[in-house]
Amino acid sequence: MALTGLAHVSGQQAVEINGVLRNTYLMLGLSIGFAALVSFVAMALGIGMMNIFIYLIGFFGLSFAVQKTADSGWGLFWSFVFAGFLGLAIAPILGFYLAVHPWLVVQAFALTSAAFFALSAYTIVRREDFSWLGSFLTVSFFVILGIIALSFFISMSPFVMLISIFMIVVACALILYQTSAIVLGGERNYILAANQLFVSFYIMFVYILQLLGIFGGDD
Repeated sequence: MALTGLAHVSGQQAVEINGVLRNTYLMLGLSIGFAALVSFVAMALGIGMMNIFIYLIGFFGLSFAVQKTADSGWGLFWSFVFAGFLGLAIAPILGFYLAVHPWLVVQAFALTSAAFFALSAYTIVRREDFSWLGSFLTVSFFVILGIIALSFFISMSPFVMLISIFMIVVACALILYQTSAIVLGGERNYILAANQLFVSFYIMFVYILQLLGIFGGDD
């Protein structure tokens, strides 16, 4: 369903959209909570950094599983597995900052939550059509793959700040795009919507934390 021209919806559509929004944000909150729980368990167990290949296979493989099962109860299962996997992956990073600068983690989470709320609220209240961001997100996906590939051959340390800013911009664009798809009636599957928003929240949190670490003097 095209997003353009759907700014004015019927009463029945509004009820459906509100239902999708409610279920999406409930699922998002549960996913964030589950990821945090897995992270703290992993930190308590002393689990170290995940191999990059395992991370990439897990990320894309579990994303594919969520996409393929989103119309069934299995979609919920794979969504939580995906959230738990990302929680496991970020555990060593959180463990480092909690040991050295715990306040940075709190700041990063607060800033991420504030930005997420502001972007979502703006889109919901204004009913803006951000479908045009789809092209940017597609290009960004290939840019990210290129950055990952280059990291195997050259050190990306000099570009950490630029990469972090770029990833935060991508996360913001994804929040606007996905929220717009819901409020304008183009997204009816709350599992897919929550999964996309969870990835956006996760990316933004990780790279805001990294930026705070840079300004805080961490390598």
